[in-house]
Amino acid sequence: MKKYRVPSKDKKFRLKNYDPEDTGDYSDSKKGKDQAKEKLLKLADEIKNYQEKLYASANQALLIVFQAMDTGGKDSTIRGVFSSINPQGCRVSSFKKPTELELSHHFLWRIFQKVPRKGMIGVFNRSHYEDVLITRVHGWVSDKLAKQRFEEIRDFERSLRDNGTRILKFYLHISKDEQKKRLQDRLDVPKKNWKFNPDDLEERTHWNQYQKVYEEAIQATSTEEAPWFIVPANNKWFRNIVVAETVRGALKTMKLKFPPPPKGLDFKNITID
Repeated sequence: MKKYRVPSKDKKFRLKNYDPEDTGDYSDSKKGKDQAKEKLLKLADEIKNYQEKLYASANQALLIVFQAMDTGGKDSTIRGVFSSINPQGCRVSSFKKPTELELSHHFLWRIFQKVPRKGMIGVFNRSHYEDVLITRVHGWVSDKLAKQRFEEIRDFERSLRDNGTRILKFYLHISKDEQKKRLQDRLDVPKKNWKFNPDDLEERTHWNQYQKVYEEAIQATSTEEAPWFIVPANNKWFRNIVVAETVRGALKTMKLKFPPPPKGLDFKNITID
């Protein structure tokens, strides 16, 4: 999964250098998709086992951030990768338009409240990055303020990492043509009509601006402590593989263990009536 990770301080980073149609070592055929499905089941089982140790030991946490263009697949990725884990140990937080109360505070105020406590996996469906993305596209913040926020975000994420929270950030990368197909699908399929939001059509007209501000935000905030991963997301089945592989890899490096049993107990001689 290293080829999808954005190196820190990569001045040459451009989204156009990442193919949203990429399927890695899997062929885009029934056989390839079946192999990927089998692999995802194994990865989900490994993630579940690591999560049990994370929850039991309660001395580290994992924060996973998802960002994407509209229809990028954040919801379905979360379902596809995390549906098998214990819900007691995972919390999904969605960040929509800030409320009046949230706007009266520092932009990270609402984010701090959702950071996972030790022992937990926290999943952000959108995140603090909204405050340097949509705000820039629509001119609600200046470039100068955005750069200041990049610095604050780096400091915030470094502080989390220093306190035992591993951070993974995923940009689900779809093409403009794929977005068109998915928006049309929401119009054509009755059970998906509820997903359609006319505002998405307006945001689509700003596609190029969004690509530019995403590049700048990712380039400025992909660090050793909190790396960004550009996930090819036109093919949903491969998208889930990339995310699951990366999450499994991060959990593995956390060297998680079950806590030792209480001292002084002789389990062989304990009788339960």
